Amino acid sequence: MPHDMLKAPLLLLSMALAACPHGQTAQQKPTLAAATTPTTADSAAPSGESAAPFATPPVLPGTPDIAALAARVRPAVVNITVTEEASTDEAPSFQLPFDFFFGPNTPFGGRMPRDHVLPAHALGSGFIIDDGGHVITNAHVVAHAKTVKVKLLDEREFTAKVRARDPDLDVAVLDVEGAKNLPSVALGSSDALRVGEYVVAVGNPFGLGDTVTMGIVSAKSRAIGAGPYDDFIQTDAAINPGNSGGPLLNLRGQVVGINTAINPNGQGIGFAIPIDDIKRILPQLMSTGHVSRGRLGVTIQPMDAPTAKALGLNEPRGALVADVAQDGPAAKAGLKAGDVIESVDQASVRDSRELPRIVSAHAPGSKVSVKVMRQGHEQSFDVTLDTLNNESTDKSGPSREGPGNASPSLGVRLADTPNGATVVAVTPGSASEGQLESGDIILQVNQRPVRTAADVARQVQQSPEGQPLLLKIRRQGQEQFVGIERK
Repeated sequence: MPHDMLKAPLLLLSMALAACPHGQTAQQKPTLAAATTPTTADSAAPSGESAAPFATPPVLPGTPDIAALAARVRPAVVNITVTEEASTDEAPSFQLPFDFFFGPNTPFGGRMPRDHVLPAHALGSGFIIDDGGHVITNAHVVAHAKTVKVKLLDEREFTAKVRARDPDLDVAVLDVEGAKNLPSVALGSSDALRVGEYVVAVGNPFGLGDTVTMGIVSAKSRAIGAGPYDDFIQTDAAINPGNSGGPLLNLRGQVVGINTAINPNGQGIGFAIPIDDIKRILPQLMSTGHVSRGRLGVTIQPMDAPTAKALGLNEPRGALVADVAQDGPAAKAGLKAGDVIESVDQASVRDSRELPRIVSAHAPGSKVSVKVMRQGHEQSFDVTLDTLNNESTDKSGPSREGPGNASPSLGVRLADTPNGATVVAVTPGSASEGQLESGDIILQVNQRPVRTAADVARQVQQSPEGQPLLLKIRRQGQEQFVGIERK
């Protein structure tokens, strides 16, 4: 930044300070400093003696002593510099709505020209969790690292190696080489956090180095589309590019989250991974270098009001099973598509986002009790989980052909294709607008299988008037349920 540009704010600040009157009228309220700094008249000093001034102003009763907290935790927070050499085809392009604090090929996101190769210097943060020099940070900070350097508050710098990474939760553990008796920070409880509670962020924003900011917990359990286990703490404590991997702390100086993402269009909107999620996988990361999670073997989908009504539920709740993997744990236990999973081992499943987190907290081989709602009746199944391996799904799309036959009550035009009754057009303003799309294949109507457009029409006609329809469809290789309120 040009030197002259830096002068203007300082000059304005100097003018503002110079313009402040030193006296105050009888109508003016006393300032905080005037109210809290003792004078000779009201001090406890003997007559004729002046009271000694406070070396450090006292903390007002009921207010947090952030200075003392920061002094205690800052030595355990490290600045991380990662050097890598990668093609931009390998590097992520961080786009709206959420950024993960830096892009490896440009200072803070975006892409360089295709096939351009250059060394990247990425900046992030981390924190030491024991005197052996184990550092926790985000997995994306060290995703393509060739060398990793960590720098402490006292200016000591060490080489570190990546001990373990879990990209799904975006957590990594580093080993600081040759370090002994390092300061560390305690891990607290994110589950115990309350919305509105004060929190403090420490990190390395924009590469400026050790920086402390303060705010509150704005919300919990935020889903931002970052991965299968979205469960972020939202805070208005100022966090910026370079804070990624740094700690979010409660007023006891305990880590309650890892600062991970920001909304570049908003101010005071940042997101941190809850520390309790990390504590659950940390023993595996430390011992094996990776995380093994349990797998239920179902495809689930969100529940909306029409679908819930079609399933006989009073409100949208639970995780709707769209498909069951053949020979998977759920299939072997007896679960079926159309079941609504309400709980796993007595942990309530409020919506589809919660199920992957709850299941992944159990190790492969664990036996869990899964309670479902099936056609208005609750049933329980004992399921032995196997290992989640993040296998890819079939991405093949359905066939689109033919003008098709109209289904007026649905507001769609269907065609008989080798794949089944396929939607070729959706009537604007109809009941199916926004629910069905061209290319969808209708597999069931009210949990009765259909293969042709005539089958669909027949099942729709046989459905009671005024009742929503529950369709099972295949869309881009994925099966799911759709509830349609007929107009």
